[in-house]
Amino acid sequence: MLDSPVGIRHEGSGGGGGGGRATTIYTERWDMAMAFAVNSLSKVFHRFNPYGVQNKARFCRGIGVMSVHSSSSGNVNSSDAPIPLLTPYKMGDFDLSHRIVLPPLTRNRSYNNVPQPHAAVYYSQRATKGGLLIAEATGVSDTAQGYPDTPGIWTKEHVEAWKPIVEAVHQKGGIFFLQIWHVGRVSTYDFQPNGQAPVSSTDKGITPGLFGVEWSPPRRLGKDEIPGFVNDFRLAAHNAIEAGFDGVEIHGANGYLIDQFLKDKVNDRTDEYGGSLENRCRFALEIVEAVTNEIGSHRVGIRLSPYTDFMESAIDSDPDALGLHMANALNKFNVLYLHVIEPRVSGTVLQGPEDEIPHRLLPMRKAFKNTFIAADGYNRSKGNRAIADNYADLIAFGRWFLANPDLPRRFELDAPLNKYDRSTFYTSDPVVGYTDYPFLEEA
Repeated sequence: MLDSPVGIRHEGSGGGGGGGRATTIYTERWDMAMAFAVNSLSKVFHRFNPYGVQNKARFCRGIGVMSVHSSSSGNVNSSDAPIPLLTPYKMGDFDLSHRIVLPPLTRNRSYNNVPQPHAAVYYSQRATKGGLLIAEATGVSDTAQGYPDTPGIWTKEHVEAWKPIVEAVHQKGGIFFLQIWHVGRVSTYDFQPNGQAPVSSTDKGITPGLFGVEWSPPRRLGKDEIPGFVNDFRLAAHNAIEAGFDGVEIHGANGYLIDQFLKDKVNDRTDEYGGSLENRCRFALEIVEAVTNEIGSHRVGIRLSPYTDFMESAIDSDPDALGLHMANALNKFNVLYLHVIEPRVSGTVLQGPEDEIPHRLLPMRKAFKNTFIAADGYNRSKGNRAIADNYADLIAFGRWFLANPDLPRRFELDAPLNKYDRSTFYTSDPVVGYTDYPFLEEA
């Protein structure tokens, strides 16, 4: 997801083309939450900011991508050889022409949860032959919703609406995955069927009033209900393939339902889905197993964020062990890729120098045997270095890709980047801030 106006305080030395100025960092984890706060909590709301929410950027660190934004791409010495980000890569059965990934970015333009024709323009603008795009977080059921006008994939109407969008990307030669998710307790009665309580691993709710929203108290899922939620993910994956997607990414990050089971600061269960590390990972791995059995492991990725504390998910008491356990467990299912959010940000404080790659993900990267995608805080120079150092196979760029539909070309030329407009991230406009960012030749 995306962000809005409040920055993240940077503690440590500056760098990365900031010219000595204080740098504002926006991370993908607040995207979703912002959609909720910036738009209305009610299903009859209409797409602007009735709340007058303060600290919108902090609130909105929630779903898709994390990037350090500036008006330039970060300088790397040019040469005749392609930069590391533009080298080809073999991801399972997919031949990628470059290492630059569009991660899932919530845009709140799927009216009544139905994908719209303007999404075909948006995604095809960012498609390149052999480039990997991951579509925005998409609900697996009618209980999965927590934000206005986010897309679904649980009905025939959703499937049919996605088909022309997928086709538009494929016509450009792009590889298109769909992120499937459930928000869990990050919701309110207004978004739930019949005004019921949101569900979670726990009955502990998010602090009322956090980020200006009166979060509804969640209901702890009964053990006998969990198979039904696993099945929702399976059916969503099936529907995604029916819609023409090349695969799915399971959203296990950023404080949403799967993450609410993974993190021991949230999960207080005493049954086989809580307590030990193995038990807390059980729900996630049951979903992985169901989805891989349904569509094949070669079409399945997963996103994790063991080091994040968005939406009071808290950082796990041992995030290194959690990440390593999941990486090893995922190998057993031979999933196609593991997409992990860097531990750069705790709360609203950027940890360490801006231009430094923390390397905290190295154990996960070394343990996981297939494609490893890193996200959060990358610019052109850091992305190139991460690929050159074999720290990751692919790098996800969020707001830079949102504002620069031709990002791979701009990186190739080390050209200036369009500045993004946070005020348009979560509006309903099908053009402004969505499909009207200029290409390099138009700028």
